[in-house]
Amino acid sequence: MRYEMVIAELAEQLGVSLRKKKFRLAAAESCTGGWLAKTVTDIAGSSAWFDRGFVTYSNQAKQDMLGISERVLREHGAVSEATVLAMAEGALKHSLADVSVAISGIAGPGGATLDKPVGTVWLAWARRGEPAYAQHFVFAGDREAVRAQAVIAGLEGLLALVGAVNP
Repeated sequence: MRYEMVIAELAEQLGVSLRKKKFRLAAAESCTGGWLAKTVTDIAGSSAWFDRGFVTYSNQAKQDMLGISERVLREHGAVSEATVLAMAEGALKHSLADVSVAISGIAGPGGATLDKPVGTVWLAWARRGEPAYAQHFVFAGDREAVRAQAVIAGLEGLLALVGAVNP
């Protein structure tokens, strides 16, 4: 299944909403490898509302770029609620953005455990001055499908966060 049209449409909607609210976005991505950031920067003029993206595939990158503590990663793992909340908050702290999204997951085909099967993804969203919140997903499909569904969920969550749709 191809997800490009859905992703592009959601990114367009997000750009319109962010521009209207005069908000800037930061993305902190692990399993999606910058796919969400690429999608929004495909839109001409996105520099007006997209501040920056952090591709923090390794735990060290999460620590260096977003300020995630080694303790959080050790105690909870990279694919966890605690980690994505810290990623979303770190993206705001290390940017000029008003809102952020964080994505970490196991896209496969390897890396799974009994309690974190392939398709396990945690996402978090944050808005400056408000507490971040996270959501757990288990997506079906191959690596591309899991990553695409994570990008879609990230964009939908951002639309809800900025008030473009009902949360």
